[in-house]
Amino acid sequence: MHVACLDMEGVLVPEIWISVAEATGIDDLRLTTRDISDYDELMRHRLTVMAEHDLRLSVIKDVIADMGPMPGAVEFLDWLRERWQVVILSDTFYDFADPLMAQMGRPTIFCHSLVTDNDRVVGYRLRMADQKREAVKAFRGLNFTTLAAGDSYNDTRMLREADYGALFCPPPNVISEFPDLPVATDYDALASLFEQAAESIEAR
Repeated sequence: MHVACLDMEGVLVPEIWISVAEATGIDDLRLTTRDISDYDELMRHRLTVMAEHDLRLSVIKDVIADMGPMPGAVEFLDWLRERWQVVILSDTFYDFADPLMAQMGRPTIFCHSLVTDNDRVVGYRLRMADQKREAVKAFRGLNFTTLAAGDSYNDTRMLREADYGALFCPPPNVISEFPDLPVATDYDALASLFEQAAESIEAR
């Protein structure tokens, strides 16, 4: 049995923080894991910027409520779930992900939690360190074979841990730093890569 493990932002939905930056005019929130590989450094930057601008969680949730899946994402998820188990492995937060998961038929998602105080985001709690890679490793320990896709620095350890991993619409800097990882630029291409990988795995 195969498990398909997908990143969320940049693979199934637009980047949440970029959408927040565009809606609020706070350009310092445009940085993502495509730009900064150290997740703690990135989140500390975001916490500082939110405090400086007194950006409330309710405002961020309002932006997310107006977002939706990327064109073709729901159909791709449906295609995957007809064939294999699907788990979303994301470095977002349950506080952010819930309305987006509702729009995609509530696939299983493993992510993190925010620390809030009076509608302000004051910190965050990782579910566990390197959780994407550890989840894939655990699935393999349960005798599942794993197919994985992501777009950013924080996905690459997951992709290399999986039986098969591919980048989906990554930025040029990630492609150049990880030339060993195959690249898909649309859902049809990713579906084809996953099908070929599954056939190869089953033929072993």
